[in-house]
Amino acid sequence: MIRDVYYKIWVDGLTKLRSIPGNKGMWKFYAMVFISMAMAINLALFMSILQRNILGYSFYDIHLYIFKTDKLNSLFSFFVLFLAAPLLINYLLIFRNKRYETLINKYKSYNGKLCITYLLISYFLPIILICVAFILS
Repeated sequence: MIRDVYYKIWVDGLTKLRSIPGNKGMWKFYAMVFISMAMAINLALFMSILQRNILGYSFYDIHLYIFKTDKLNSLFSFFVLFLAAPLLINYLLIFRNKRYETLINKYKSYNGKLCITYLLISYFLPIILICVAFILS
């Protein structure tokens, strides 16, 4: 069930991006970046809710001090903690050995509607939750 939804989102996004002439040669990269970032944001949201509201302590927190600026260190920490796993999973399940070709033949495309819905919810749900929490406090 969840696996099918995951693959349907990917197939929908890949077929839509591939159909746009301006994305020639870049459609795989765009799909990987946008969907992996959405997955990373979902993971960060889930971990923050789990740690702050359910468990009451932070266990998934690493501070990496590699660069001279805090912004670069924070960006690198986000990459290591949240973005690296979705990138690796997506590569192995979608792009390795051009598996997306088999998936495109197996799953129906919804002209990008399913993928864009997932992306919009993933990108804006944390903002909405923060606004609601701010208003209620």
